[in-house]
Amino acid sequence: MIGRNKRGLRTQFGALCYRVVEGETQVLLITSRTRKRWIIPKGWPMDGRSGAQAAAREAWEEAGATGNPVPRCLGVYHYIKVSGPRRGLPCLVAVFPLDVTELHKNYPERKQRKRKWFSLAKAAEKVAEPELRAILAAFTPEFLPGVSAASN
Repeated sequence: MIGRNKRGLRTQFGALCYRVVEGETQVLLITSRTRKRWIIPKGWPMDGRSGAQAAAREAWEEAGATGNPVPRCLGVYHYIKVSGPRRGLPCLVAVFPLDVTELHKNYPERKQRKRKWFSLAKAAEKVAEPELRAILAAFTPEFLPGVSAASN
């Protein structure tokens, strides 16, 4: 299983946290803990949780965002993890949408990260990974199954 390989490529699950305000889709980005780059919440696979559920858990821990996870992978992107014990580790991130219904003031990593809402275009400019930029640029919540993009 790719997600369990300790030496090679590792799989992570990321949350594209979004809301629709007055017809405009906005994306919640957070800063990375060490380099302070704009990223999406992401983390390792979790036993007993689907990719969408694991991504939703990371959105809560890293951004204080809760809502409705959508079990549809929007795409994947890769990056090299450059901090912590897994330094230099190649990672492949599967991105799942999270329709944010609440943003909490108190959450586990609130003192370690900043969070901010951006338009899709601005969010795509802020992230470093070209594949993530493409996922953001192509994102249209109105085409997700069972999701209403009318207003959050």
